[in-house]
Amino acid sequence: MTVASTPDSGRPREAVAAGARGRGRGRVVMLVDNAVNGDSRVQKAARSMADAGWDVVLLGQSPDRDRHRWTIGDAEVHLIPVVMTLAKRRRDYRRVVLPRLFAYRRGGIAHHRKQWVKAWRADLLARRSAEGRRFLIRRTAARILACWVGFRHRQLALVEGRRNPDSLPERLRTAMWRALLGDRCWRRLEPYLWDYEFAFGPVVDALEPDLIHANDFRMIGVAARAVHRARGRGRSVKLVWDAHEYLPGIKPRAGYRRWMPAHVAHEREYGRCADAVVTVSPTLAELLHKEHRLPRLPVVVLNAPGGGPPPERAHEPVPDLRELCGIDAATPLLVYSGALAPQRGLATLIEALPQLPGAHAALIVPAPDGWVVRKVLDHAAELGVADRVHPLPYVPHWQIVPFLATADIGVIPIHHWPNHELALITKFMEYAHARLPIVVSDVRTMAAKVRETGQGEVFRAEDTGDFVRAARAVLDDPAAYRRAYDRPELLAEWTWEAQADILDGVYRGLLAVPAEATVAATVPLDGAALGKPAPGGGQGPAGEPAPGGRPGPGEETEPGDPAGATAN
Repeated sequence: MTVASTPDSGRPREAVAAGARGRGRGRVVMLVDNAVNGDSRVQKAARSMADAGWDVVLLGQSPDRDRHRWTIGDAEVHLIPVVMTLAKRRRDYRRVVLPRLFAYRRGGIAHHRKQWVKAWRADLLARRSAEGRRFLIRRTAARILACWVGFRHRQLALVEGRRNPDSLPERLRTAMWRALLGDRCWRRLEPYLWDYEFAFGPVVDALEPDLIHANDFRMIGVAARAVHRARGRGRSVKLVWDAHEYLPGIKPRAGYRRWMPAHVAHEREYGRCADAVVTVSPTLAELLHKEHRLPRLPVVVLNAPGGGPPPERAHEPVPDLRELCGIDAATPLLVYSGALAPQRGLATLIEALPQLPGAHAALIVPAPDGWVVRKVLDHAAELGVADRVHPLPYVPHWQIVPFLATADIGVIPIHHWPNHELALITKFMEYAHARLPIVVSDVRTMAAKVRETGQGEVFRAEDTGDFVRAARAVLDDPAAYRRAYDRPELLAEWTWEAQADILDGVYRGLLAVPAEATVAATVPLDGAALGKPAPGGGQGPAGEPAPGGRPGPGEETEPGDPAGATAN
């Protein structure tokens, strides 16, 4: 929901706080570890709380070395550069005491040589059988060369083992620091979290907030320390922690054993400091309450669609999904929106297309020209369906519901992973507001809701045949599934307007602000032209993507990335 974005590289930190406190309900500083664009939960929260009368400043992570600033409605947005100095471990700077003189250079030459020798030996074996010749000298030479190549390959492995986060020394080091420091072990295992403190901490202090709203697990430490400093100076500051996902349930990047225990410890150390906790589902609220021994059950604020465009962008037309795919209204169209990590199950959708003659798939993703999408298209080409797969970019979150509405099926093929079982993810509610029948894998919460309402079909995760069965059932009689949306109560709770009232109530309760001070929380989108319930948006295909931005809550990325540049 970017209104105007301008680089501000020479601007001092103190200038961020220069704005006058013109709003009477209190200053709220929101913190997020991404570039804001692409994270619709954060965008909607900032705008709706500003519309409700709070003085909102949203601090995000700059995708480059410049500062950027703009407004979302009445909320100010500032992107702060974060220099990841501590992301590199200290031992990575050390020289190799005993250099491996015979090790191959990095860059793939070791694997190339190993495969080349393997091919030579295979060729000699084949020729020996075909020609009846022994090739004794050549076979001996090949065996000696294989031993030499293997030795050099092992030397390289020993050099790289010093940097391998999954090596035995690394695993022992992780276990040692966890045993010695407990919840403080992140200081040794993932010290890059201090880089956020050095970038954001002085800015938060200068803003002198009345309330800090920390989004997700990286920002809770920055916020808690800022609250402690403010209270040490005699100022009363409240802390709201917005837990977007169940941290132990996400899939970390392969080979980073220290990542999960370090971040869980960081979250556990500071999560208890929050005066109020909000999260995205009742199940996750219960887990957080139990695991962090919170005094109260977290408040549920769904990441539901809603919120209109800024006035200066209200005239922008909604793109036509079918026109972008180059298909007519009669062509069956399955749509997927969100990230493209392997656990999202896009392979199931692509592998189903040969068994769904004539059906096309639209993939609404953050980087339609990226390497991940190219891999998906290569897979589709192998199956002969590349011409029926259409990668498309995100649209602003206020356009996503009408954008999706011309499809026939909304697809959620995600795999079983703890974090996928806990909530109705944003795309589920976006599909519902677009009145799309939903084909979802049998992950617990969403599958139960679809079976309860009849708004779609459930299939066994990672089972292409069962996905085809479910998709055919919907395509044979889509109207039967769309009738579930004729019940107004089904969609009433799944709107951001309702959720904004809940979040506003949390703020008011902490700062003892009377309810009568509240003004309209958001500007709903007018969906009368489509004949649909109030459209809106959410994470995934949310705000316009920006370099370094992330999908919103629940849209998993690469959690092992220290810069936090990658959810449901």
